[in-house]
Amino acid sequence: MKTVTLDINQKTCVLEVRDSELLIETLRDRLGLLGTKYSCLEGDCGACTVLLDGNNVLSCLILTLEAEGRKITTIEGMSPGGELHPVQQAFIDAGAVQCGFCTPGMVLASKALLDKNSHPDKEDIVRALDGNLCRCTGYVRIVEAVTAAAKAMEKTS
Repeated sequence: MKTVTLDINQKTCVLEVRDSELLIETLRDRLGLLGTKYSCLEGDCGACTVLLDGNNVLSCLILTLEAEGRKITTIEGMSPGGELHPVQQAFIDAGAVQCGFCTPGMVLASKALLDKNSHPDKEDIVRALDGNLCRCTGYVRIVEAVTAAAKAMEKTS
């Protein structure tokens, strides 16, 4: 076991972790951050997406020890104080959710895109969401939501 200090959703967390402990295990099983989903555990679906220093990563492929000293954002950290982030609101407004299983990963990947590219075109959005699978939608409303979020974020900046 090793001691690790993590910055998760702007809170410092000190834990003893196994060398082989995956970030998804730490987030879900030990810290109760259930928005990060277990799914393929192979890096194929994006359901376990979190932001690590602002970049979307698959928490099923990252050891917790690798996250030490880095900023981790989960879906629970997207709405501090209970106010929805514009990406979350856009997903709701566009009806870009169905079963909701992929939604946290989609929202986080969308936020990472918009933080780097405030005016993405459709191809940029599709490329940014390429690693996030949804079995319920045709992605049309998801792309519309990201486009709407970009416009909403532009108005507030």
